[in-house]
Amino acid sequence: MGDECVEAVKALYEYLDGELTVERRIAIKQHLDFCPPCDGRFEFESEFRVIIAQKCRDQVPDHVRQRVLDAIQQLGS
Repeated sequence: MGDECVEAVKALYEYLDGELTVERRIAIKQHLDFCPPCDGRFEFESEFRVIIAQKCRDQVPDHVRQRVLDAIQQLGS
């Protein structure tokens, strides 16, 4: 894995979230266009996010939601 690949992988989530500058986004896109391993990882992460988003649309029962909130509050204490 070359330096460009390391940088592309580091920026992958920021790229997917649209958090990069236009210039950085173009540079990552160009790298993905010419690097099949990195592009494969990008495609996997993109598809994974779609699946997670679809599955997370289910309504969480109130008692489960409250248990999660309680656990988060305990961690912050």
